[in-house]
Amino acid sequence: MRAGRQTTLRNSATLSGIGVHSGAPATIALYPAEPNTGIVFVRVGPDGSPQKELRADVRSVCATEFATVLGDCDGPVCATAEHVLAALFGLGVDNAVIEIDGPEVPIMDGSAEGYVEAIDRAGIVFTSAVRRYLKVLKPIAVANGRARGELRPYSFGFRVETEIEFAHPHIGRQTIAFDLDPMTFRRDVSRARTFGFMSDVSRLWSAGYALGASFENTVVLAEDRVLNPEGLRFGDEFVRHKALDAIGDLSLVGLPLLGAYRSVCGGHKLNHATISTLIADRSAWTVVEAGDAQTVRGHADLPAAYPAPVFGPAVN
Repeated sequence: MRAGRQTTLRNSATLSGIGVHSGAPATIALYPAEPNTGIVFVRVGPDGSPQKELRADVRSVCATEFATVLGDCDGPVCATAEHVLAALFGLGVDNAVIEIDGPEVPIMDGSAEGYVEAIDRAGIVFTSAVRRYLKVLKPIAVANGRARGELRPYSFGFRVETEIEFAHPHIGRQTIAFDLDPMTFRRDVSRARTFGFMSDVSRLWSAGYALGASFENTVVLAEDRVLNPEGLRFGDEFVRHKALDAIGDLSLVGLPLLGAYRSVCGGHKLNHATISTLIADRSAWTVVEAGDAQTVRGHADLPAAYPAPVFGPAVN
């Protein structure tokens, strides 16, 4: 069955913009890749020559404060990778090479819509290689205060259940739950934008964050209202964006997921802690091929043991 085959891009696509935290300009290009490549980031220099390359998986996460940052022992390669990762994962792209010439993935309009459009321009094709999945075998959970993350077995694909609660009249308690597929991702999740509070601006700027944030790429809230002239895209856009971030962060298990993820009052730190805890427990998951319940032997892309990070409070 074609649905059981790995996918990649038909052609390349290029986008440019600024980083929401760094404010630095960057161009990002998405390219086709061979089967079993996964998603690979390549940092290129001003002349386009490759400087550093890494595979997007749980071992590549080096920071989770306000965004997911990928890097290695020599330092960060790119920041704010979650939206482009969510677009690839949500649309079912297994293999791609992402070249970027700046320190941070462009935020575009604050959602994954620009990346969805880029992937649509490039097109998606099936390869001859069988798709492999990471199947959750038993529940695992992490918690810190109100923040809780859980992955549990689920027989029908990848399910996302997200709950948030903010003491703001336009947010309050919001929940969303869905089985992820390309149509659901496009319609219900991809257009949800990142958000922030005016009361946090000075603190973020002084810490070096949100230097590129604006009404063009962030839903900005004052104490009692949304400041963006166009308003919200969804009445519950905030929880939809948290679900979008979770999809991008959980793609870092390195394979499509067979399982259900529940996040309560979480963020990038919680998402990373949950998948790190999963991967650290080798009895909690296995790798299967499409249409086959047997374990794939000799799979070296996921570590047999990986220490879970020290889990602190989740942040937006």
